[in-house]
Formats: sequence, structure tokens, C-alpha cells
Amino acid sequence: MKQKTILVTGASAGFGLAIAERFAKRGDKVIACSRRTASLEALAAEYAGRVWVLQLDVQDRAAVAAAIESLPVEFQQIDVLVNNAGLALGLEPAQAASLDDWDTMIATNCSGLVYVTRAVLPGMVERERGQVINIGSTAGLFPYPGGNVYGATKAFVHQFTNNLNADLVATGVRATCIEPGMSGGTEFSSVRFKGDDSRAASVYAGTQPLSAEDIADTVEWLADRPAHVTIGSITMMPNCQSFGPMVVKRKQ
Repeated sequence: MKQKTILVTGASAGFGLAIAERFAKRGDKVIACSRRTASLEALAAEYAGRVWVLQLDVQDRAAVAAAIESLPVEFQQIDVLVNNAGLALGLEPAQAASLDDWDTMIATNCSGLVYVTRAVLPGMVERERGQVINIGSTAGLFPYPGGNVYGATKAFVHQFTNNLNADLVATGVRATCIEPGMSGGTEFSSVRFKGDDSRAASVYAGTQPLSAEDIADTVEWLADRPAHVTIGSITMMPNCQSFGPMVVKRKQ
């Protein structure tokens, strides 16, 4: 199998680190991007020559463009972009939620994803090959109390992916949105609850959620699909999770 070059955002932990490690381990070249790089330096040392660490805040439009332009020549021809950087903050109802949290989620989950995609896409189209794999969420499909802006940002990811495929038809470039449900073993809930680890742990009590390795496995499968195959979206949930009834509030 031809060696690929993979760019992964939010690669310092969780899904992103598992994805970066998966591809480096199998012999591909990995551009591992994150605001925090300590864990990535260790990955680069383990897979010398295969991992390029890029300290990057995807919210910074100018920095994203400059970073992509400054890649070493051996990492410039990106075959797979994994837009993984993203977060949820808070679980308060909309009328009590923090506007700062909302701004951060929109800036990271939407604007950051768009900036990186726009920086990488022209090269893919010029080479007539490439994949954009966006990490969405079941929250973008199914609303829940407190999901408000987080769910809306992931709905954006889903629809942006669809519209990418509309623009990219017959170019040799395709896009996929992976939409995981409950996923454990990452910083996701700890970040959402501002470091309240006991509250974060309670989310997964008595369950076997999806793992970062499950997501990395799915990304690898997508990266290995034949060039003529476009997978628009994949919705994933652990077997302990499924759909619920519509809520009906009754007067007493």
C-alpha cells in the first residue's frame, strides 16, 4: 500500500493522538497538530522521520495558512486531512449558558475546521486525490438538553461535509463526517465540565463507551477505501446507547 501523508488536528490527546499513532505505526507520514505538543514530541521521537509536530491553534486563521505553507517538502502533499480539533463546554440550558463558551466552541468546531480545510484543499484538488475526514458527533443529528451550541456546531460539520462533496464531485477528492456517540477514555467530558473529573466520570458509569481506538480504526478504514468510493457520513454509537423517546412535559 502506498505511503500516505496524514494531517491530524487536535492530535495531542484522545481521538487525535490515537489517529496519529495509528498511521505512524503503520508507516505513513503524519503531521500532528495541536496547541499542546509535549505528547507529540514523544510520538515524533518514537517514529523518527514519520511524524512532523506542528504547534497550531486552529482558531488562528493566519497561523493556519502560514503553517500549511511552511511544511517541509516531504510533508507537503497531504493525502488525508482529519479535522479532529473540537470541544464541548458546559451543559447549561441556552438561557443560562456562557457566551464565552459558545464563542469558543464556534471558533474551534466551525471556524477552525473551515480554516484548515481551506488551506489544505487546493493542493488535494490540484493533485486530483485526497480525503477530508471531519469528526462530527451524534449531537449534530439528535438534540439533547444542554447540547445547544455544541450540537449546532456539529450539525455544521455534517452539512459542511455534504457541501464539500457537492463541490468536489469528480475531482478525485472526497469528504466524510464521522459522528460518534458516547466516547470514553478521552478529555472530552473533563473539558466540558471544566476539570470536574468526578462529574466527567459519572457520564460513563456502568457503560462501555466507544474508545479513541474505535475512532482511529474507522479513520484508517476510510483512508483505505478505493479512490472512486465516497463515504458521506458514518454514525457510530456504543451498543449501550441508542435513541430515546420524545420528551413530553405535562401540566400537573
